[in-house]
Amino acid sequence: MTPDRLFQICNSIAPLGWLLLIVAPKWRYTKLIVLQGVLPLLLGLVYLTLIVLFFGKSEGDFSSLAGVMKLFTDPWGVTAGWVHYLVFDLFIGTWELSNSQKLGISHWVIIPCLLLTFFFGPIGLIMYYLVRASKTKTLLHDNF
Repeated sequence: MTPDRLFQICNSIAPLGWLLLIVAPKWRYTKLIVLQGVLPLLLGLVYLTLIVLFFGKSEGDFSSLAGVMKLFTDPWGVTAGWVHYLVFDLFIGTWELSNSQKLGISHWVIIPCLLLTFFFGPIGLIMYYLVRASKTKTLLHDNF
């Protein structure tokens, strides 16, 4: 398998999880596949495999911007980095949905947060915190 093919596969699978979060948040298969962590776990295993097989085989390091840029000149390193983003953004999306359901926040209000998290990660998380704060009257809430 090539890094390009693996990138395409992972990049096709992750949006299916987001689609389930957005259009079928209470469907039992959404709960199994996404909310209970099956899909993020599978993508995480892809990431783990890439790290075990390819980490340390390219130039670069995490000590400077130049070092990180060198890490991402290797196709396997870029693929691992992208899968890392896919896993964590999806995990944050699942948390936003689960947390909003616990707090009784309307799903229609959460959809923009999920979309922003899917496309822009931390911006969606910030928006979710603001939506949650408007519901709970506090920015930080103990119902995690």
